[in-house]
Amino acid sequence: MSTALDTLTRMTDSLTACTRGALPQSEMIRQWRSDAASLPLPEKFGTVLGNLLDRIEASALFSEESCSFSQKDLFANLQLWADKARAQCLKAE
Repeated sequence: MSTALDTLTRMTDSLTACTRGALPQSEMIRQWRSDAASLPLPEKFGTVLGNLLDRIEASALFSEESCSFSQKDLFANLQLWADKARAQCLKAE
């Protein structure tokens, strides 16, 4: 498995741990920002990820779900981002 795919696996593992409450949200976000910077992806991936992570950070200011932010939906969108990033990395191999 390539380094990029290993990185994406670590990222999705931390997302899973965060959704289970086993990893603080701030630590998951820090890891995603750091790890994503090393991935060989088009610029638009970074833009989309940055927006998602910013919204997740903002959602932490609210308890549970609010009308503006659904953490469950945001986490699902992170998983979708990771799936698309994985497909992009596989295509580039």
